[in-house]
Amino acid sequence: MTRAHSLTAVTAALRNTWRGLTSMRTALVLLFLLALGALPGALLPQYSLNPQRVRTYQAQHPTLAPILDRLGFFEVFASPWFAAIYLLLFVSLVGCVVPRSVEYARQLRRTPVATPRNLDRLPHHARARCDAATEQVLTATRRALRGWRIAERAEPDGARTLSAERGYLREAGNLVFHIALLGLLVSFAIGKLVGYEGQVIVLANGSQFCNSGPLAYDSFRPGQDVDGTALTPFCVRVEKFTPTYLSTGQAKQFRATIAYQGPNDLSSGTWHPYQLEVNNPLRIGGTRMYLIGHGYAPRFTVTFPDGQQRSGVVQWRPVDNATLLSEGTTKFDPPGMTDAALRRTRQLAITGLFAPTAVFRGSLLSSAFPDLLDPAVAIEVFQGDLGNSSGRSQSIFSIDQSMVDSGRLKEVARQDLRPGEQLTLPDRTVVRFDGVTRFVSLQVSYDPAQHWALGFAVLVLGGLGLSLAVKRRRLWVRVTPAGPAGTVVELGGLARTEAAGYGEEFDRIAAELLPPEQAGEGEEGRVSDADQPGAGVL
Repeated sequence: MTRAHSLTAVTAALRNTWRGLTSMRTALVLLFLLALGALPGALLPQYSLNPQRVRTYQAQHPTLAPILDRLGFFEVFASPWFAAIYLLLFVSLVGCVVPRSVEYARQLRRTPVATPRNLDRLPHHARARCDAATEQVLTATRRALRGWRIAERAEPDGARTLSAERGYLREAGNLVFHIALLGLLVSFAIGKLVGYEGQVIVLANGSQFCNSGPLAYDSFRPGQDVDGTALTPFCVRVEKFTPTYLSTGQAKQFRATIAYQGPNDLSSGTWHPYQLEVNNPLRIGGTRMYLIGHGYAPRFTVTFPDGQQRSGVVQWRPVDNATLLSEGTTKFDPPGMTDAALRRTRQLAITGLFAPTAVFRGSLLSSAFPDLLDPAVAIEVFQGDLGNSSGRSQSIFSIDQSMVDSGRLKEVARQDLRPGEQLTLPDRTVVRFDGVTRFVSLQVSYDPAQHWALGFAVLVLGGLGLSLAVKRRRLWVRVTPAGPAGTVVELGGLARTEAAGYGEEFDRIAAELLPPEQAGEGEEGRVSDADQPGAGVL
């Protein structure tokens, strides 16, 4: 094979590949694959959202989890295969929209096509003789076709024709749909690039949170171009959290009474009151703060043998969202010990269950209602080395089980307590359950492209609806003089797409232009001008 033939073959292959990639069918397939590829991100835990849940899933599925991990199913939206689908869809849409937009602009400048010679071969056809003159027929036709694009022509045999076309908005709807889809993809990309999202738990006792940097959050997911140094500065103080429940325990309303300082209030110390509710975020500039959850933080006071006291209020996570039965751990370091080795042997952990409305099933503590009606805790107290200096990360909700297994952390007591009750450990340390503080879980989101994404999403739906609702159709009228007796009027109609309902529209137009007894007969059989005289509406 010569070099010219090889170059021709490569060029043809590239051209065919490009045509296949930019076809509408390929774009739809890629859109389906994008939606399908996003499913694992919704069904499986993700490293970026909750690494602990990923590790728990991997421990529960030791055979399947490594395979899913290699395939990137625990980090779907950052995986190479998802990015490949995203980019291919973007290229396909661009390659599809640009040529179609150019062609559509050309179509708008063109006049409707000339009238076919044999109108009786069209799917919709009607013909009759009228007593009106040619100009009268054409005037009535223009009136009946108001809103259509019309072109009038004369034929060599003396006949006059009128070509009409309607439904250009169908293609406009298609183009709006695809351009808006492109805009939606770009908006999402911008949001992931310069936006960020963070979650933080704040006690509802006047505690404050300030948007000073990533370290202020419990979890923080920055965009690719976010380093955390240019966050919108503001502070929030959570005064109170008030839930409202039905008698069945179903939540009715959650409301957090807060005060906030915007960027211009920090120097003056001015606080503004606000009622933060679900789906009613606090908006400060382009940043939004949502109320996404709540729970309880038991308060414990530990009195050590030397009389020194330490108090701890740490959130415990709900294990039953219906009743807010919660589990967690509150940890203490002994005060006043300079010997690090000795201090590690005297550390304390209070772990167990908390019930806002306590019920006991035998000796097991449970909760009957999510509101704070009859609180109680079932705790186990561990003493020894908590492993805080081991270099391993630890959950605030549990103790390091390896320390228990090695014998360096031992259980020294367990008991059920209500507010104000206490227990004494063998070394005369006293643990008192003081009460409960509510906490709220807040999410701070910044996405400068969210309004663009919303606008493009609306355009996607509007363009799709327009392309489905509008019918592209053509109509031709030929008026042939038939001597002093009048004219022969022939109509032909053609739908550019499979558009249901054009037959009814054609019959309506025919009823306006042809004699009453001829309206709509063109669908069933050809109407002869020799045996159908009469004066129509013309």
